Amino acid sequence: MYSLIRRLIFLFDAETAHVYSLKIMSLANSIGIFSLFIKKRVDAPVTVMGINFPNAVGLAAGLDKNARHIDALKQCGFGFLEVGTVTPVAQPGNDKPRLFRLLADRAIINRMGFNNDGVTSLLNNVKQSNWFKQKYGRCILGINIGKNKSTPLENAVDDYLSCMDQVYDFADYITINISSPNTPGLRELQHGEGLSSLLRQLKEKQTELVNQGHAYVPLVVKIAPDLDEIEIQDIADRLLAEKIDGVIATNTTNSRPASLSCKVLASESGGLSGLPMFELSTQVLKLLVKALDGKIPVIAAGGISSAEQAQQKIDAGASLVQIYTGFIYDGPKLICDCAEALKSI
Repeated sequence: MYSLIRRLIFLFDAETAHVYSLKIMSLANSIGIFSLFIKKRVDAPVTVMGINFPNAVGLAAGLDKNARHIDALKQCGFGFLEVGTVTPVAQPGNDKPRLFRLLADRAIINRMGFNNDGVTSLLNNVKQSNWFKQKYGRCILGINIGKNKSTPLENAVDDYLSCMDQVYDFADYITINISSPNTPGLRELQHGEGLSSLLRQLKEKQTELVNQGHAYVPLVVKIAPDLDEIEIQDIADRLLAEKIDGVIATNTTNSRPASLSCKVLASESGGLSGLPMFELSTQVLKLLVKALDGKIPVIAAGGISSAEQAQQKIDAGASLVQIYTGFIYDGPKLICDCAEALKSI
């Protein structure tokens, strides 16, 4: 069924297809027919960061930037959803076209640029969802936060603190996105004392909120795949020093593997996701797991297109996995297949 739907979706340009497929999915869910087309979610609970995840397979950030489609997406079999990236105020992102399918490579290139409606709008959408009204249901929600493009890098912490303060009571965990390749200078926040200072201030805010009576909401950092071993070790040391709760490895890559067959589209700028980056992201995962020495859990993202690849991420040391591009190409079946394969973790 999904293969037929995909053929229809792929008749449109990538961004138009993205927007309208989510709208149709949510409409089908609202009238009660969406569940007829998908498998029942695999229940295989796993506890990570003190959170009981219904299963180990999540949706990576970027698909539902404004949290408009939580109710429909949770029906697809995910154990957790990550919405965003959201910034303090709305911004349009980069100029179109900015999203490209590399069909033969089962990949996507995007240079979206944190286009979103702002944190207030995202939270309004969360509050209106059945997930929220039903005491969060049985799906974990992460909220991915970033900085506005107009905010100078030296003031980035203010944007992260603003978002964190506002989303804190609505998220099961919060992801600090410092690794998108599509916001100028953002990846500089992954390095040196700038990273330590950012994390320290976010942890101080977390402690402050807990002391005020709020629940403890884990903080997760999302890193890039375009890092060498020395950089990965330095990041790991700083994550450990600041007692960060989790890390996602990885975001999209600026690199272009020689194996890409869609040569013309491969020349487009932006982050590459999907099958061609599986090996790169898995190598970073292995180095990060080694550097962290089991002291911080890692969520693996990047190129998962089969249940076997999800298992490889777990075998490499990940505690959970996230999927995005594979979901675009294979639909809900991939989620259930991966969750079934990971039942034993």
